[in-house]
Amino acid sequence: MATLWFCIVAVMLATYVVLDGFDIGAGIIHLFVAKTDEERKMVIRSVGPVWDGNEVWLLATGGTLYFAFPQLYASSFSGFYLPLIMVLWLLMLRACGIEFRAHINAPVWKSFFDFLFGFASVLLAIFYGAALGNVVRGVPLGADHYFFLPLFTDWRVGPWPGILDWYTVLSGVLALVALAIHGAHWVALKTEGELNVRTRKVAGVLWPALLVLTLLSLVATLSIRPELLNNYKAAPIGYVIPLGVLASIVMMLLYRRKGNDMGAFLSSCAYLTLMLVGCVFALYPVVLPATNPQYDLTIQNSVTSHYAMVIALRWWIFGVILVIGYFVFIYRMFGGKVKLDGSGEHGY
Repeated sequence: MATLWFCIVAVMLATYVVLDGFDIGAGIIHLFVAKTDEERKMVIRSVGPVWDGNEVWLLATGGTLYFAFPQLYASSFSGFYLPLIMVLWLLMLRACGIEFRAHINAPVWKSFFDFLFGFASVLLAIFYGAALGNVVRGVPLGADHYFFLPLFTDWRVGPWPGILDWYTVLSGVLALVALAIHGAHWVALKTEGELNVRTRKVAGVLWPALLVLTLLSLVATLSIRPELLNNYKAAPIGYVIPLGVLASIVMMLLYRRKGNDMGAFLSSCAYLTLMLVGCVFALYPVVLPATNPQYDLTIQNSVTSHYAMVIALRWWIFGVILVIGYFVFIYRMFGGKVKLDGSGEHGY
């Protein structure tokens, strides 16, 4: 049952990254691809009806983590207190950038909120990537399963690292590029004309960087945590995952060259999903590695009671059916290309 909840949390996290990832990516690129106020409105309208619903998956993942693995929740949220507060502020600033520009009809304020949308999106992508890098690298957990991390120390990977070091910065840059490409594929899928062409070009320019950073992150990860290969050696079927990552990168290029925006977007969805699946597969059964392995948090020493998991599973199944129904409805309702319909500044 603990393994099942481990997989549930992983699926919910991957869903959040794929869904909220494209509107974060749209925010990263929108100041570069949108040359006029109308084009910026087009980018925002491409994510406007769904961005806040996408963020619900982050809340749901946190709530599920709190219930299923309370020790993990307590340890990680206390140790990562500073970056979590920063992420909350960035989420609020991004929401302000999306919502407020439509309600203040002044060029200066529009430019300010456009900048806010882009700035917060860039930092969110970097922080999310660095957070995953911290989990993969390990944190200085003690015997009481608590820890504290400063923002940075000497930028080296060691027994007492900071939140930011060379490895987590590499992870942050990889996340920034990956989400920018993901967002570009989404905006290309939802728009036409010159805006569509420019977003495709952005994806094309960033594609080599994504390939290089993906390979560098693999080499860097194995250099600091070679034991992450243990699960792959024990179950060689797992090598399908990195092959799938490589295939998804190649398919992004092929679909983009064919002008198939849907295929390119689905390929970037597959890339993000498989990258996370690869991490989860390598870490299992550890949920939060420690720099001293004897203090690792695993699914065994951080999980809630069996009875609670059984009861919660019934409610989770009911809830996820409702959520899936809502998302199918909302994405079908707002499907197709976005257009400026003369509705003015208010709304998406």
